[in-house]
Amino acid sequence: MENWNITADFILLGLFNHTGAHRFLFVLVLIVAFTSLVGNALMLLLILLDPRLHRPMYFLLSQLSLMDLMLISTIVPKMAVDYLTGRKFISPAGCGFQIFFFLTLGGGECFLLAAMSYDRYVAICHPLRYPVLMSWKVCLSMILGSWFLGAVDGLMQAAATLNFSFCSTHEIDHFFCEAPTLVRLACADTSVFEYVMYICCVLMLLIPMSLILISYSLILAAVLQMHSNEARRKAFATCSSHISVVGLFFGAAIFTYMRPKSYRSAKHDKFVSAFYTIFTPMLNPLIYSVRNSEVKGALRKCMDQCTALSLD
Repeated sequence: MENWNITADFILLGLFNHTGAHRFLFVLVLIVAFTSLVGNALMLLLILLDPRLHRPMYFLLSQLSLMDLMLISTIVPKMAVDYLTGRKFISPAGCGFQIFFFLTLGGGECFLLAAMSYDRYVAICHPLRYPVLMSWKVCLSMILGSWFLGAVDGLMQAAATLNFSFCSTHEIDHFFCEAPTLVRLACADTSVFEYVMYICCVLMLLIPMSLILISYSLILAAVLQMHSNEARRKAFATCSSHISVVGLFFGAAIFTYMRPKSYRSAKHDKFVSAFYTIFTPMLNPLIYSVRNSEVKGALRKCMDQCTALSLD
């Protein structure tokens, strides 16, 4: 097979065809993406403006909204432009940036969700020691650590993926550049890289997931020992939102990156990738706003202020 120069562009085949049903799905995806952008931006604004939300728990939540906001902005605009114009080319540099930002945000979100589970563990199991165990210094360290670990993973995989020689078939059967899909186009033997990439993905998923399971096991044991039904109900309400987000995010990520290679198909990969890059970021602010009384209170206060300003 003929090798081609690294300066040659890739071709993204995309998520949809130009049929009636696919046009409807494309519009639906744009609506979902816009809703996600508005929801996460509103969550960031509420946490920034409302003093009642200036606590480590909500600071962590603001970073989750920021990551989801950036993830949507990295994937959807390019996909929409490609579909509307028919120009589906992406340069190697653009492909590398997509891989880097996607893995940085995805990996960072894994560790951020683990940090959020630790925050809930301290708040429920050690409420009197919360200001010490979950101080602003600890919170900031967790956030910087999440971004750093995600960036290291993204940089390594993007650099290693683009270092391969690619063959004359340079069509990527996806709607954005994802490392496992791009590696399939390489002419060289990629078995060692794929094995290392698999190990990295397992570590990036299983380590945070293990920490989350340990935290919620301890939380469950503490909640079951509570004598007050009101305290038990409040604890379950506080944690249920986070558990829902964890289930959606890790379920899709594990299905994508930890399946054996023989069970993978381009169609399934595109569907699952669309779920956790487009739909899950929309659900996160909805889950946290619906199940959290303080966020709902901040939203009502903001709407009342906007109404008062418009009447003036």
